[in-house]
Amino acid sequence: MDLILAQEAGGSSLFSLFPFALILLLFIPLFLNGRKQRRQMAETQSMQQALEDGDVVVTTSGLRATVVDASYEDTLDLEIADGVVTTWLRAAIREKVVSDETAEVQVEPEKAEQPEQSENKPTIH
Repeated sequence: MDLILAQEAGGSSLFSLFPFALILLLFIPLFLNGRKQRRQMAETQSMQQALEDGDVVVTTSGLRATVVDASYEDTLDLEIADGVVTTWLRAAIREKVVSDETAEVQVEPEKAEQPEQSENKPTIH
C-alpha cells in the first residue's frame, strides 16, 4: 500500500511542472517575434535617416515621391508632383524605391511561333 502511494505522489510532481512548461512554450515564440520586430524597426529607422536628395520613396500611406530636401532632422521635403513639394515626417517613409536601372524587370523571351491552325478545325487542348 505504501508503494502505491509513493508512486502516486511522484506522478503528481510531474503534473505540477506542466503549467510552467506550458507558459514557457507560449512565451518563447513571443520573445523571438519581438526580437524580429525590433530588428526590422531598426533597419527601417536607419533607412529613414540615410535618405538623400533625389531618392524615390514610398510613404506609409502609399504615396510615391522624390526627396527634395533631406537636411532636416525629423522631416523631409518630398516632391509628389511636378512643382508640388510637401513636408513629411521621416517616420512616414515606409521604403526607399530602388532605381529602375538596378531593378530591371526580366522580360520572358518570346515563345516560338506556333504553326498557324486552320480556321475550320477547332483546336483541342
